Amino acid sequence: MSAALQGKQILLGITGGIASYKSAILARRLIDAGADVRVIMTQGAQAFITPLTFQALTGNPVHTDLLDPAAEAAMGHIELARWADYVLIAPATANVMARLANGLADDLLTTCCLATEAPLAIAPAMNRLMWSNPATQANLATLVSRGASIIGPGAGEQACGEVGEGRMSEPEAIRDALAAAITTTPNNSNELQGKSFVITAGPTEEAIDPVRFISNRSSGKMGFALATAAQAMGAEVTLIAGPVALDTPPHVKRIDVKTADDMLDATLNAVKNADVFISVAAVADYKVAKFSSEKIKKTDDELTLELVRNPDILKTVASLKARPFCVGFAAETQNLEKNAQGKLNAKKLDMIAANQVGQANNPVFGSDTNSLSVYWGKNKEQIAPAAKLDVARQLLKLIAKQIN
Repeated sequence: MSAALQGKQILLGITGGIASYKSAILARRLIDAGADVRVIMTQGAQAFITPLTFQALTGNPVHTDLLDPAAEAAMGHIELARWADYVLIAPATANVMARLANGLADDLLTTCCLATEAPLAIAPAMNRLMWSNPATQANLATLVSRGASIIGPGAGEQACGEVGEGRMSEPEAIRDALAAAITTTPNNSNELQGKSFVITAGPTEEAIDPVRFISNRSSGKMGFALATAAQAMGAEVTLIAGPVALDTPPHVKRIDVKTADDMLDATLNAVKNADVFISVAAVADYKVAKFSSEKIKKTDDELTLELVRNPDILKTVASLKARPFCVGFAAETQNLEKNAQGKLNAKKLDMIAANQVGQANNPVFGSDTNSLSVYWGKNKEQIAPAAKLDVARQLLKLIAKQIN
């Protein structure tokens, strides 16, 4: 969660798509982050999920009618439009995107969008062919040109049985993207403008045989948070991700890889014109010397595997002649400062961010919070425990000061 949402008034619009069931979880995630949430449901949305669900989750009445006799002067759309700090539509169907792009105001939700000064974010959700249709893409371009933030969509299996882009982003990803957009103000939004970032995230998988592999518990959340925050601060971001179950942050180029060798190849290609490289991925240190093409059968009580070192991706990038500003991550269980400083010097890095894992406020992997001790040159700064998105933003501010 992010402190950016604390006390914010979020008007959540829900339109008629099967993904509206995720909106119930999204409403709860926004409230958990400190937001005050009010909900508008279109007639189509009510065919999938009831207003009572959202009234119970938010503690506020759900709005469905354009002219509401219970509202002040029966002008509920004006009241809601003035109330909102941010308008979020999730799911946003192809139909509502088309209506918004053309300035229609034929129901409560679209009327509020025209009548508000609050920023607009939309999380599209539709069939892959509807998403890729030139009409939808033209409407998308129109909305973006008017300042709307687009969150997602993701790719994968859809309710219709097809596979492709068009899935609504997961509630946690929408929450984090909205938090990043809210904290991108005119005073800080351009700190990384024009800069190119390459960020690695998540674990790698090193195959032993067709069904087994060596990996670790990295969730990828810190790397994805950095990609989200860097893009929101104006950077062009390439995210190289190991196997993780996370949605691609908005407007971020994502490259999926599995092995350390795959990640190295993708990274070396991506950093050719990069200004900053941040190595957050938990790359497997070792791989098996010889992959077995057949499943290894249980025969004896013990199994011996010969392991060889994987390439050190961060050290390789830092040794390039035309190298970007290199930032490493170090997860330590003891002697944090000594070990972090050792890696900073040994790999000739510009900066390293170390975290003491296994603490009460900083579990080993998978947590939504983090804290960092950041070292560069003879300097040191502590980033206190906070949501990973907030920690990411603070680290990026330190990087911005160095590269600018």
